[in-house]
This record gives sequence, C-alpha cells and structure tokens, in this order.
Amino acid sequence: MPPLPVITGLGFITSIGHERSTVLRHLRELQHGFEPVEFFGNSNLPVKVAGTVKGFSFPTPNWRDWTWPDQFSVDRELLRGLAPHGVYALCALQQALAEAGLAPAELGDGTTGLFCASAGSPFLLGNFLTQMHATRGERGNPMGIISSIAGTLNFNLAAHYKITGAVCGFVSACASSSHALGYAMDEIRLGRQQRMLVVGAEDLTAESVVSFSSLRALSHNPDPATASRPFDRRRDGFVGTGGAVALVVEDATLARKRGARIQAELVGWGQAGDGHSVAISHPEGAGLREAMRRTLADAGVNAADVGYVNAHATSTPAGDRSEVLALHSVFTSSGARPRVSSTKALTGHGLSLAGAMEAAFCTLALSEGFIPGAAHLEEPDPVCDGLDLPPTSLEEAPRLALNNSSGFGGSNVCHLLRRPA
Repeated sequence: MPPLPVITGLGFITSIGHERSTVLRHLRELQHGFEPVEFFGNSNLPVKVAGTVKGFSFPTPNWRDWTWPDQFSVDRELLRGLAPHGVYALCALQQALAEAGLAPAELGDGTTGLFCASAGSPFLLGNFLTQMHATRGERGNPMGIISSIAGTLNFNLAAHYKITGAVCGFVSACASSSHALGYAMDEIRLGRQQRMLVVGAEDLTAESVVSFSSLRALSHNPDPATASRPFDRRRDGFVGTGGAVALVVEDATLARKRGARIQAELVGWGQAGDGHSVAISHPEGAGLREAMRRTLADAGVNAADVGYVNAHATSTPAGDRSEVLALHSVFTSSGARPRVSSTKALTGHGLSLAGAMEAAFCTLALSEGFIPGAAHLEEPDPVCDGLDLPPTSLEEAPRLALNNSSGFGGSNVCHLLRRPA
C-alpha cells in the first residue's frame, strides 16, 4: 500500500476569519465576509463589493507602511521581499504549523517540501516597472522581482523556513493551489516526501481584482448580502477576495507516530482539460466532468459514496451552469445526490487561493461534522433541478467530500477527502 496523505494542520487568512474558530463559525452560520469598496478611489466603477481581509493594510508599495493584526509575527528583514499576499501566507503558515504541532526547526531535513500557488502581485509589479521606466532603467528596487512575480511565495517561504525538500510554485489561474495540493499528495504517495506544506495566497488590491472587470466576470451588484450567489438565477459575476490558506499534509504513518491529530485523509485527486477556450468553461462541463470521474477512480469509490461537494461555482452565469451540467453527469444521472454548495457565496473568489481554501473548508466539514449550506441562494437556476442545495448548514458528518476547481484555459482539478476513521 502506498503512503496515505493526511491533513494535520490548517491556517487561515480569509475574508471570513483569521483563525480556525472564526472561520468555522462563519461557515456554520453562513456569515459572509463582504464589504463595500471603492477601487482606485473611483466611485464610477461598477464593482462595489469585495471579500475584504480585515486587520491587514497595504496602503502603499512601501513595506514600511504595512500593518497586520498583532497576533502575527512578521520579521522586518523577510518583509522586504514579500508581497501583500506573502504577508497573508506567512501568517497562515504560522497557524498551520502550530496546529500540526511542528516547530520551524523540524522542516529543514529534506523530508518536508513546499508547494505554493499565487498569481504574483500586480500591485508591486506595476510599481516596480513604473519606477524602472521613470529612471530609464538606472534605478530599481533590488527586491522588486522577488516580491512581485508569481514565484514570490515559494522564494520567500522556502528560504525563511530553510526547506530542502521539494519546492515549487504552481500557476494555473483558479486551479493553481488545487494543482499544488494534488501534486503534494503524489509526493507523499510516491514516497518522495514525508510531509508537504501547501500554501495558496492572493493580494486583495485594485490591480488584482478590477482587471477582471474587462472580462465581464465581476458582479456589479452593490449589495454585500447578495453580490455573490452561486447557482442563483440572478447571479451576475464573482466577487473578488484575497488572503491565504496553508495546509500541512503528511504521511499518515508519520502523523500517527508523532501523535498529530489527523483531520482528513486525502484519498484521490484528478485533473482534466476542457480543450475549449482560454477563458470560458466548456459549455457542458466536459473537463470538470472528467476530472471528477478520474478523482473517484483514483480513490476507488462510487459517485453514491460522496456526501458533500464543495463546488467551484464562482457566481458567474456561464461557469456555474457548466459545473451544474458536469455534476448532473457524474452524480444525478446515476441516482447519486450529494449535498452541494459553493463557499464562495461567503468568501468571494480567491483565484489561485480558491482550491486550497476550499480543501481546508472541506477538512473542517469532515473533522467538525457539518455541511456548509448554499448561502444567498434564493431562486435556483432551473438547470440545478435535481441537485441537493441545502439552504442552511447541516449538522451532519459526511464521510467523503469532493472539492472542485477550474481555471483559465480549462484546467480542472478535483480532490476527494475522507473523514478519518
């Protein structure tokens, strides 16, 4: 039998909370993290709402002006190379390591690896390039590249924690941290690593959110209570968010040996491409359908065994519809009716962060014995007929939870998590 990957630690910096207990309460009570915003100081912009990350402030590109909640420790020397989402990531990883009972000194012996996911920092990259143009290349921030490009998380965190195992960054848009988690599972199953740290993070800045407006992907609804409503007939786009989530994934044998609490088992994953469009999901959900089937096959389970699906559903008209058709094909057509919800109704869409965040939410559902409800769903799209979309959270413990992610170019990734015996 190959090693079984298990989750022993979680860390959260999200719009619905910065520690496990707060996130858990908000998921159970369906309390969203949205607030009114005004990007670029421009009241004429149609995007009025975001999933804000409370207590953190990045008012300028200068790290000396940045602030964060007092409970987190951020070394000033490290800060020079971080983007805003790097600060989020460091704070989330500190939580995850503490929850898993690991000290930083235990991470550098080569048995622990680090896989990260982010799109980089448009906020810092834009400033760096503007400065370079203004000086005609004669002056620039020596940490400008390190802090702003897509690998900034793995650069900084691997060096800070002295990681000598596998280190890699993943860039597949909204499937990025799901890819990071899937390949982390394989590192453990193949015996290459005993432990993997998986981190997904994104800035929450005008540059990282408003750029999606030209794609007509963002909601123009100014009401925080209804702007993000996956599967609802009146949905009109996603609500942006930022933050970070970190997961500690270990070989189950190692976790048991050191007395760590196993919160969830990672029993399968799969991926498939749409082969359709650079930006729009396959209209019938072909790639996601195949990714779900491959995940179930990898785990050796049937569709009827799945108790909960955390859908990718971002609240866009086309994306939600294609996922519903994929769910019908995999589940409804065979008589299976898992509970289905999208927690993006509460958090917003975290882009590269989404997959790791929602895998962590599935872990909470399994370990704490509940199913998050389908928040803000008032009028389900008729295409959802036959899906079980609970309007409130349910105090029932699923045995298996499926987590779906989809990204630009038709990248579809799924994970199957199991409640520990």
